[in-house]
Amino acid sequence: MHSVDAWFGRSLFVLGGARSGKSRHAQALAEAAAANGGARLVYIATAQAFDEEMVDRIARHRADRDARWRTVDAPIELAEALVTADSEDTVILVDCLTLWMSNLLLSDQDISARTDDLVDTLAQLAGRVILVSNEVGLGIVPDNALARRFRDAAGRLHQQVAAQVESVDMVMAGLVQRWKAPAGRHEGR
Repeated sequence: MHSVDAWFGRSLFVLGGARSGKSRHAQALAEAAAANGGARLVYIATAQAFDEEMVDRIARHRADRDARWRTVDAPIELAEALVTADSEDTVILVDCLTLWMSNLLLSDQDISARTDDLVDTLAQLAGRVILVSNEVGLGIVPDNALARRFRDAAGRLHQQVAAQVESVDMVMAGLVQRWKAPAGRHEGR
């Protein structure tokens, strides 16, 4: 893994495939940013435990975070959770947007309205925020309508979030590439 540079502006979007190292990267950046500025750490979890494998996965993620972190569960009401957790002295880590999108689809939510609410909320935050999501548009076209709907909705969400945030990182095989940096700052990894 690379050395951690906590400077990403006010907002960062971390994309990558499953098991790419994106959550580890995002957590390291959040912890470094908090340490540099004495900020509080808030982890907004979007996962829901529908089976034993997911219960174990959630427990492992919680164990990776120490006592500095406060965890907020927000499987549907993500924008609201961001507003509640936000303050100038807070670094918020949202993990992950693809699980949130799955939750919205499965609960028959208005995806477009929820996406707009999230993007509007990101623009108003006083603290720093890091959002994690799985890049799902690089593979083959799914063979069923629900999976195609999910892939398309996630792709639109990713475009809107990437346009709103100051920085975007792509993580593959534990390697990080900065795709978007705050104005006036150019970094390559």
